[in-house]
Amino acid sequence: MGKKQWIIWGAAAVAALVVIAAVWSVVVDRGGTASEEAEPGEVASAELLYGIDKGQYIIEEGEVESGQTLSTIFARYGIGPVVVDRVARAAEEVFPLRNMRAGHAYTAFLRADSTRALEHFAYEKSLTDFVVISLDGDSVRVTSGSKEVRVERRRCTATISSSLWNCMVDNDLSPALAMDLSDIFAWTIDFFGLQEGDGFTVVYDERYVDSVSVGVGRIWGAIFNHAGKSYYAIPFKQGTKITYWDEQGNSLRKNLLKAPLKFSRISSRFSRSRLHPVLKIRRPHYGVDYAAPSGTPVHAVADGVVVYKGYKGGNGNMVKIKHAGGLMSGYLHLRGYAKGLVSGKRVAQGDLIGYVGSTGISTGPHLDFRLWRNGQPIDPLKVPSEPTEPISAENRADFDMIRQLVLAELNGASADSARVVTQLDSLDVYRAVPVASAGEEK
Repeated sequence: MGKKQWIIWGAAAVAALVVIAAVWSVVVDRGGTASEEAEPGEVASAELLYGIDKGQYIIEEGEVESGQTLSTIFARYGIGPVVVDRVARAAEEVFPLRNMRAGHAYTAFLRADSTRALEHFAYEKSLTDFVVISLDGDSVRVTSGSKEVRVERRRCTATISSSLWNCMVDNDLSPALAMDLSDIFAWTIDFFGLQEGDGFTVVYDERYVDSVSVGVGRIWGAIFNHAGKSYYAIPFKQGTKITYWDEQGNSLRKNLLKAPLKFSRISSRFSRSRLHPVLKIRRPHYGVDYAAPSGTPVHAVADGVVVYKGYKGGNGNMVKIKHAGGLMSGYLHLRGYAKGLVSGKRVAQGDLIGYVGSTGISTGPHLDFRLWRNGQPIDPLKVPSEPTEPISAENRADFDMIRQLVLAELNGASADSARVVTQLDSLDVYRAVPVASAGEEK
């Protein structure tokens, strides 16, 4: 070998040694030895989707179309009825395939090879829950799971210009918050009589999945300003569950709901002489008409026993419930009844009893709601409702502590200074968490 060749080979050897040294240095800098770095089983963290390593597959996403079934979806991937039947039998205990609904998302995991065979199929039952069908030859496995839910504590203040629902839309707030607030204040605030300038402040948990809001969690406290008066809602556990109380320690629950349905409008009031919209004659109207879409749920305004369920002439489908204290409530023009509702059945306040309709003599979908005391008709909008039992003497000190913390946070104190208090099984004071502001007053 000539001198020139030796020089070339020598240079190559030196370069190789430099590369080896550099690799060795990287390994050492990572805190391990060369043998440790090459140890089998050590792989880069996988990106999981529905618990499956998505990096291993070709991903196809879609939505179930109207009239579509798993059979028609699987046919796209060359899977015939024999396998679909096997899947249906395997899924029956986890998620019956007949419960698949149009508009729900699905994800297909296909082999990243020339076959593009379907190995996994994920169907979203809801925004949080899913089911996965796994195919491996003749083997079929069906599992269910839930996405991770992130909870963010929020505080918002908003002013009402038209309705509570529109207020939520205007302030980019979850519609579920309107439902929860109407449930909390159902006994104290007439949501059919909200006025421009009414408003509220509420501290609550909002739940997120993949940065998408999936609803409202716990309401930590609220102030609702209506007709110049402030109504407070303070969570406290007296008995078996957390309910809401005013600032004086009186339960917000009353013996009578303000209304038997939500988010509608009063189209006709109690009157001793009203021009009937159909018969065109004047006669008494011993009820309050709530205009609402057909099918709107109707709830019992108080605990009681169903004494009548059936069709009654111009009243259409009707339910009558007998309550304590000589009180009777009536629900007229119903489209239909709650499942299992029969005469003699005991119902609790807030129980579903039927749905808004237009049966009998009616100009359109509405609920004619009536009250009688000792057989005499009374105006449902003028009946006083007594609260249930107040905070007991033994719970007063605990309630006062929680009230102070809740009101401080509602008035703008950070969760860090007000602290986060909950009563699950005790009066433990939880660690502070940040509060996000939302829906600034407009």
